Order: sequence, then structure tokens, then C-alpha cells
Amino acid sequence: MYIVSLIRRLVGAAAVLFVLTAFVPGVCAQAPAGQGHEHQREGQATSHDEHAGHDIAEMSRDGSGTAWLPDESPMYALHGMKGPWTLMFHENVFLQYLHESGTRGDDQMGSINWVMGMAQRNAGPGRVRFRSMFSAEPWSIAGCGYPDLLATGEECEGQKIHDRQHPHDLFMELAVDYTAPIAGDVRWQVYVAPAGEPALGPVSYPHRISAMPNPLAPISHHWLDSTHITYGVVTGGVYGKRWKAEMSVFNGREPDEERTGFDFAALDSVSGRLWFLPTPAIALQVSAGHLNEAEPGDVGGPRTDVDRVTASATYHLEFRDNSIWATTVAWGRNDEAEHASNALLVETNLTFDQRDSFYGRFEVAGKSAHDLVVPEPPESFTVSKLQGGYTRYLPVWRGFQLGLGGGVSAGIVPGTLQPSYGSRVNTGFTVYLTLRPAAIMNVAQGQ
Repeated sequence: MYIVSLIRRLVGAAAVLFVLTAFVPGVCAQAPAGQGHEHQREGQATSHDEHAGHDIAEMSRDGSGTAWLPDESPMYALHGMKGPWTLMFHENVFLQYLHESGTRGDDQMGSINWVMGMAQRNAGPGRVRFRSMFSAEPWSIAGCGYPDLLATGEECEGQKIHDRQHPHDLFMELAVDYTAPIAGDVRWQVYVAPAGEPALGPVSYPHRISAMPNPLAPISHHWLDSTHITYGVVTGGVYGKRWKAEMSVFNGREPDEERTGFDFAALDSVSGRLWFLPTPAIALQVSAGHLNEAEPGDVGGPRTDVDRVTASATYHLEFRDNSIWATTVAWGRNDEAEHASNALLVETNLTFDQRDSFYGRFEVAGKSAHDLVVPEPPESFTVSKLQGGYTRYLPVWRGFQLGLGGGVSAGIVPGTLQPSYGSRVNTGFTVYLTLRPAAIMNVAQGQ
């Protein structure tokens, strides 16, 4: 039953995807430079090391879990070789001060952070890759999370978390995947993760180039990519040069508030996702899933199931050396017991010369009174949030870049929520130091 429902939802999400692509700049334009990079990659793939050719061609599109970015993507990483192994290290660390105004606002000093290591090598006819990702947020973020007005999701101290973003778990990913050829350019993939990400939603926000300079999680996170930390995932898929079809079975329950352990449970949720890369600059996806017992119910009540559908379009343009414009547009829908809601996200990042990054994000989401912990009625509200910011990165030192930045935000609520929030528009700001590896631009071209 879930499989039939999944197929129907994928078809519906595909229709939404056509609407989303209208928001992404340059979707209809062919990028001659990008096409040239693709031809060069194809030529390299016929070199003396066929496996290495595939690794190079796929390296820049690797996102979170098994999700794809456009081929024209920089990598923010350190990499090297150790015998037959290719090793990579990624991280993004912020030391931030956050302020949100209004009666539900707060101030906090802390650190939003993650680090990731990968090791891959040829194995038999294909390639094996080990991935690990960790966060120190269980210790660097105080209490139930950092201030993020209108963010909702998960529980802490017996209450629904609202107007805060919960910390990431210590173990964000522990996974192994294997890919091998089937025939011609078609390959198969299997991904197994005690902690990992199923085939559901776009690339998760910590890994999106469009979100990378922005320390804050989107308020649409639990409509799009909240399953990026899942304790128990098995994904299988097949893919070609421009497409991918994949399906996952996984534990769809949200992690508990004890952020340093493993929250294993039955793999009784299912999802499916389709990818299409019409040009090296564009990645499109539609996905759908049934998440069994995903959300906490009312206090003392049973957990609730969620049926989720998403569609997204991501566009990357390297408009000059060491400069990129990255934009993501995404839509998600959650169907829960007696309640359904939608969320729309538009975010962009314009970086010049690996030095000056300007970013923005606009979101609209339907949130229930239960999510926001406000008296009923009405049962649901349409809320929105606008963010913008700037990061100045210093010159590269030992492969890393230190940056200093800040951002401003405005959380907008309907008049019926004004008594709970103090105002219909509540502003916020953040200032931060950040550290990440320098970008490797045009990975596929440069190798």
C-alpha cells in the first residue's frame, strides 16, 4: 500500500517541480562553459583508470547521504591519497551570538558545527566509500536549542520545541556505500547507515552551497530535510549520467533529546526519490515517503505518522574564477492525522572570489497550533521568515578560510498570533566567526 501511495505522490511532486523551476535563474539557458566541462569529464572517464574517471565525474555532485548537487559545484574540502584510498575532510564551524526579538525571542552564545570524513577506494568491479559525520552541538548549544524564531520540531523536556532549532546529534552519519557498473553508463548503488539519510528531500541544508554561509536552520527544515539524521537506513538505487532512481527503508522516528546516543528502531518507513540533471548547472528532484511514528503526539499520546512529499530545483553558476551563484527552491508537504501543511523555501548565496559571500533566504510555512504551542483555534497558521547576511572570508591558510559575518532576519506571523509573539514582525540578528575548508572550484574540470 505504501509503495502505491509513494508512486502517486512522486507523480504529484513532479508537477510541482515544474513550477519550482520557474524560480531558478537560467534553467532554460544552456551553459556553454558547463557543457565543455561535461565533455572533458566524459573524455577523462575513458582514461587508463575507469574507476578514477567515474570518481572524478561524480565527486562534485555528491551531497548529503545519496543526494545530488549540480555537477557545477565547488567542494569545500581537504583531500589527499593514502595508498589506494582517496581521503576527504569537510567541516563548517560557527561561533555565533544570536538575538531574536519579541516575547518568544531570546539571546544565546554558542557554536553551530559539524565535521565529516570520507574514505573511498576501488573494490572489485566498483567503488566502496565510508562516511562519518559528527557534531559537538550536544555540548556547544545550550538547553533545548538555539533561538530561531518560528522554527519547530522534536521535543525537549517533555515539551514541543518551538522558536528554537534543536542541536544536531553527536553522530550525524556513519555509513558505507558501494557503486558498480551494470551496463554502459548505468550503475547501481547501495547505501547502508546506522546513522544516515534516506532518499527523501533535497540535499540537506548543512551541505547545500546555497545555505553554506548561513548558520541558521530553515524554518521549513521539518518539511524538507529533517530526515538527514536517521538511525537506521538502507537505500538502493540505479543511475546514469543525468538521472537517478532510488528507494529507502529506514527508521522514520525523530531522534530523542539525548543527543549522544543511537536511537535505533524498526526500519518500517519507506521513501523514493527521482533525480534529473538536465545540464551540469541544474539538479532537480522529487521524492515522497511514509514516516512511521515520526512525530511525538500530544503529551502522553501515541506518536503520529507523516506522509511527506518534496520537490526541489538547485542551480549553480560559476560566473568567473573562484566565484559562484548558488540558488535552491524547494517545496514540501506533510500529511499528518487530520492535518496537512506546506512549506516553500527560496535561498541563494552569491560568493565573489572565495572572499565575499552574500546570502538570503525566504520561507513560508503552514504550522499548526500544536507545532507552535499556542492556544487553539485556529488549528494552523501561515508564517514566514526572511533572512539576509554577509560573510567576509580571509585568505586561505593551510587549506582553511576564517570568516567574519552577520545576518538579520524578520519573522512574520498573522494577526491571530500577535498576542503570542508580541508583534506581527519580530526582528533578529546574528554575528559570528566561521571556519571552513577553502573551495575547490570546478572539481570535475580541474582533475
